[in-house]
Amino acid sequence: MIQQLSDAELEIMKIVWGNSEKVTLFSYIMDELAARGKPCQKNTLIVLLSRLMNKGFLSAKKIGRRNEYTMLVSETEYQTTQTKNFLNKIYEGSAKGLVSNLIMGDLLTEEEYEELKNLLEKGKKSQ
Repeated sequence: MIQQLSDAELEIMKIVWGNSEKVTLFSYIMDELAARGKPCQKNTLIVLLSRLMNKGFLSAKKIGRRNEYTMLVSETEYQTTQTKNFLNKIYEGSAKGLVSNLIMGDLLTEEEYEELKNLLEKGKKSQ
């Protein structure tokens, strides 16, 4: 079971997920947080990374004086789990309820509506 992340943990995971390298260095995360306008104290980041490892999102390997972090949960896996949890909690598992709310609540742009419509048509044809 993939656990939910706090906002700060999610921000770190977005950096890891967005890194094109196989491993992510502590210094890279610090720099990226600062670049996003969310600087973090070294000790705070250590605690957050430790939590992410305890939750099974990251593994760490010490190379000399630096830590290399490797993701264990992909962004897609996390998004899928969180979407299912959201659907179950808010819409009693009904994807139709969610989509209906997006459409009726005027929460989609015209382009998003057309893309969604095309996705549904493609899915219908492939069955």
